[in-house]
Amino acid sequence: MALNGGPGFPFTNALSLVVNCESQEEIDYYWEKLAADGGEQIQCGWRKDKFGMPWQIVPAKVWDWLRDEDPARVQRVTAALWQMEKLDLAELERAAEGDR
Repeated sequence: MALNGGPGFPFTNALSLVVNCESQEEIDYYWEKLAADGGEQIQCGWRKDKFGMPWQIVPAKVWDWLRDEDPARVQRVTAALWQMEKLDLAELERAAEGDR
């Protein structure tokens, strides 16, 4: 449950809910469900629902890529993330492997 104190206290990106997804189909499912009735797309897998609550819809693998010991891999994945709104798992995997 999330409680909003009314219009004087809007949700901000200081708090977001994360959905870790195992497949592109799962990413697509949650992305579309959160769009229902007026959701808003934001960069890097973030989306606001109709109430203005920020969500991050991400592949579960992204956390491993971003903590990788190889700084080049981290940089490639980060650069790919910044170019996306809804995340593309196949494109992120290519970036992680250096095939992009």
